[in-house]
Amino acid sequence: MKKWFSIFCFALGALFAGQAQAAQAVDFSFTDTKGKSVRLSDYKGKWVLVNFWAPWCPRCKMEFPELNDLDARNDFVVIGVAMDYGIDEGSVYSTIQRYNLRFPQIIGGNRRDPNSPALQVGPVDFYPTSYLYAPNGEIVMFVPGIISKQKIVAFTEQYVPPAGTTVAGALPAAAAAKTGVQKATLRKSAKPDSSKKKATTVY
Repeated sequence: MKKWFSIFCFALGALFAGQAQAAQAVDFSFTDTKGKSVRLSDYKGKWVLVNFWAPWCPRCKMEFPELNDLDARNDFVVIGVAMDYGIDEGSVYSTIQRYNLRFPQIIGGNRRDPNSPALQVGPVDFYPTSYLYAPNGEIVMFVPGIISKQKIVAFTEQYVPPAGTTVAGALPAAAAAKTGVQKATLRKSAKPDSSKKKATTVY
């Protein structure tokens, strides 16, 4: 069941990434709260989770411990992007301190700003929202809501990298074929019947 759920998340992530025209990620460039440059290309070979949150968001705070745990892994990097805090930028720093957030943090401003960090990653319609990048720089998962460390780790362990690439900890194509794990792909659906309501999948 977990395997199929992970594959479903991958397919859903690929769908949203395609809508954002970001299936192959742009090499984002941010500056964190310590003045350090943070770029996707700096973490080549690692899983990267970009997590958008707001200091007033209680659901965001619920996932902070799991984000810290993920970032503590050798094969994983978490990047937090604080958004929509209004004029009270201090609330971002106090939240970072209170919850002992150990991963890099970006002061992101308003998500509707013309220079919002979200424009370099993908749509952020509510908080928390996360995007997972594979070690080859491809967006492979979109998480609208609280992340599950267990499900994300399971996904990374079952992920099958594209032909010709290697991802540490992921199943090679041959092994995946033996275990029944396959990389999810999206197929173009037939032209919808306008007389029927459009089906919507909600994660």
